[in-house]
Amino acid sequence: MAAIISPNLGEVIMKSTLLTSLSMDIFHLHKWDFLTGLIALILLRTFYRLYFHPLARIPGPKLTAATSLYEFYHDVICGGRFTFQIEKMHQQYGPIVRINPREVHIIDPSFYQEIYAPSSRRRDRDAPFVKAFGLPYASVATVKHDVHRYRRSLLNDFFSRRSVLALSPMIGERIEKLMTRFTELYKEGRAVDLCDAFGALTSDIVTFYCYGKSWGFLEDPDFRSDIRTAGNDFAAFCHINRFFPFLPNLLRRVPPYITSAFIPGKSALFEFQRSILQHFSAIVAGKTIALTGDHNIINRLTSKDIPPEERTINRLQDEGVTLVVAGSETTLRSLAFAAYYIFQDSAIRDKLRAELKEVLPTTTSTTTLPVLEKLPYLTGVVNEALRLSDVTVSRLPRVAPDETLQYHEHAIPPGTPVSTSNYFVHRNPKIFPDPCKFDPERWIRAAEEGVPLQKYLVAFTKGSRMCVCINLAIMELYLTIAYYVRRFEFEILNTDPENIRVTRDLVVGLPETGVLEIHAKVTGIVQE
Repeated sequence: MAAIISPNLGEVIMKSTLLTSLSMDIFHLHKWDFLTGLIALILLRTFYRLYFHPLARIPGPKLTAATSLYEFYHDVICGGRFTFQIEKMHQQYGPIVRINPREVHIIDPSFYQEIYAPSSRRRDRDAPFVKAFGLPYASVATVKHDVHRYRRSLLNDFFSRRSVLALSPMIGERIEKLMTRFTELYKEGRAVDLCDAFGALTSDIVTFYCYGKSWGFLEDPDFRSDIRTAGNDFAAFCHINRFFPFLPNLLRRVPPYITSAFIPGKSALFEFQRSILQHFSAIVAGKTIALTGDHNIINRLTSKDIPPEERTINRLQDEGVTLVVAGSETTLRSLAFAAYYIFQDSAIRDKLRAELKEVLPTTTSTTTLPVLEKLPYLTGVVNEALRLSDVTVSRLPRVAPDETLQYHEHAIPPGTPVSTSNYFVHRNPKIFPDPCKFDPERWIRAAEEGVPLQKYLVAFTKGSRMCVCINLAIMELYLTIAYYVRRFEFEILNTDPENIRVTRDLVVGLPETGVLEIHAKVTGIVQE
């Protein structure tokens, strides 16, 4: 029996078919209108950036002036290469370059203190750039000048030279523990990654300094440090965080087992952040925890005289993570690089050891920072280690919110991010002839000739946002280098200059492998 379709039903089907066809036509029409509009918008924005933007007269490639995709490619896709592209831009365009649509980079060391000015001149952080840290509530990521100045004031006395000297017995005890471990390694004939060994030392010192008790990394047979692992995880993700700033806060909310399964390279960092959070949460709740002694940053940051908005758990957590990671990583690099250069050159080793014998007459002698700071050759070694260890390679943009910066004929309007890189200052051949050479005597010559070379040692940066841990780092460097050079002979193993040459900028400078390793073996104990 044939199917019977009513006239009304047929009309409905026909109308439905017509409406569907019409809707598809409208959809395709709107789609093309949207795409046309989007392309027009991109072209207009590009035209504006190239010809009408306030930075349009700043030299530089048209591509970087038009888009940040060039920077994204070299930093995210290629893994921290953009800094070295900036170097090539300067070689072509001169000392001032527009490196992206909104930022200017200046390679001239004489302009460094204009960018990184003292606290009397307002300098904000660049808000998009500090997203790289993934720690939005820490002082290091604080954008506004006045807010940072207040947060920094809470830490200044805690990390002052006076406070560091007061805790020198504790610092000395941890250094002696490392010397004991070196003796054990000599007896066992085992090689060691000096970065791991010094990382365990600096991690133990900074945890004691901040939380009142060392976390025992020097006791680990392989010098494993959760802090160093977390720092490496942070470095690996810094550029991704900068271009995708929502990720750090999103991932904080993800359960640990998920981050471990899907992002194993970042699980250690999140675990470390959670452990710091637990310590602060316990103190805020009025509990006593085993990792906190009399001298600790927790008491300072949770004081009742601090406004409640500055005592939130997120704020305390981010500050705590920043202090221990930055306070560990920067110093261990300088210690490891110093050992590499000292024991690769017997002339440097012998001259330094002879000077040290003046204040350390026996291998069991101890001394103090003020005494060691008077030794010119040791000071040259420390300065060269800081200069060549590439503690911070990444540019650190500053924003003058209410000041026009003038670089020769170029006026840089207020609100513009301006940056340079410590890497370029430390390797400027006009300031440091033969800049890649480890030459402690350059500092002695400069002092004799009245050349202010110290002005260009910017490992801790300069200005109002200089690294707060500088005094602690200086004590660790002087004492540790003095003791291991006076007491031990090392042989550097399987590490040539290419293995430590910086080719990647992941905030700190890293070699091609993405991991800094300096392997060595304790081959002897110095006799009296």
